[in-house]
Amino acid sequence: MSTAKQTELASVPGVPGARVSLAAKFNHSPAFIYFVAALCVVGLYSIITTLASISVILKPNHRTIFSFFFVLGDVVMLGLTASATGTAGGVAYIGLKGNSHVGWVKVCNVYDTFCKHIGSAVAISLFAAVVLIALILLSVFSFHTKIRK
Repeated sequence: MSTAKQTELASVPGVPGARVSLAAKFNHSPAFIYFVAALCVVGLYSIITTLASISVILKPNHRTIFSFFFVLGDVVMLGLTASATGTAGGVAYIGLKGNSHVGWVKVCNVYDTFCKHIGSAVAISLFAAVVLIALILLSVFSFHTKIRK
């Protein structure tokens, strides 16, 4: 997402033959900035939990309490990932289709490479959210079997 940028020549309305260079960058949209920031937080969390999981494997004294906190943290990170994906996906959809009711024109016919980058990032983030759901379900099931014993 952070590499999504494209510059195109656009005609100036009312001035025939005049063209100006316009750039589309991810940091021109607060939704895309939120997307990048939120997924950076989720990535940092995954690194921290990986290191914490390794320490729990090496010293399993507090495995149950760590599992509980991992599940809670994973649920919060799923919410953050889902909200960021929905936000960026909504703005990307407006860029792809436009909105005739409020007069927003589609821009993906002009900034095609930019829109491909945005679409790919949103699709990968959606896949990450699905993987997080599977990991949370696996963790909850594991936590449930530990409690039953």
